[in-house]
Amino acid sequence: MIDALRHMLLFSPERFGQMVKRIDVIGAGATGSRIVRQLGKLGVTGVCEVHVWDDDVVKGHNVGNQDFGNHQKGMLKVEALVQTVLLETGTRIVIHNERVNGTQNLGQIVFVLTDTMSSREEIWQKGLKLKLRTSLVIETRMGKDCGRIYTINPGAMKHIAEYEKTLNHNVAETSACGSPISVGPTAEILSGYALWQMMKWFMVQEGKEEIYVDNEVIFSLCPLNMMSRTF
Repeated sequence: MIDALRHMLLFSPERFGQMVKRIDVIGAGATGSRIVRQLGKLGVTGVCEVHVWDDDVVKGHNVGNQDFGNHQKGMLKVEALVQTVLLETGTRIVIHNERVNGTQNLGQIVFVLTDTMSSREEIWQKGLKLKLRTSLVIETRMGKDCGRIYTINPGAMKHIAEYEKTLNHNVAETSACGSPISVGPTAEILSGYALWQMMKWFMVQEGKEEIYVDNEVIFSLCPLNMMSRTF
């Protein structure tokens, strides 16, 4: 178990675990791999079930921009994350070597971190929209030096209407060979913002009136700029 003393006053994993019993992380790539590891470092994997979904394996080009090492090449990404979280925190995650299409049962908090806008929309329409079992959806989009984070209640009509307006806003860029451009430092910032949104949501649930959740965060790193709004 993680010693949470250094962040206990800001985020208590014990109190979090009393409120949230299951988190699903869909996608274990540049953002997802980092989010899973940091959920472990926050102590979350020791107090509630963290389910991770991905059907890919760790390849050589993943090591430079995702939270995997050379020694994990050839492993399933979800199995590599089991190894990392267990080694670094002494806790276990629940893994699914499976592509999510919206038909799966998902938990109270869901991170949607897939590679394409079409997969995000499919998961949203089939598996999250108006599903009362899920209280919080956090979805990220990444370009080489920019990103977006959406934090929404999938049962709130205002959130649904505003979020669905954004489903054609993709920030991903491709290289000359057609592969998505993915930069590790950008993913670090994006995953950090995403986890902060979860932490702020929890603070709101605990009644901290001075805290609010940004439903949309858009940032650029070159040049440096950030904007946010609530729905």
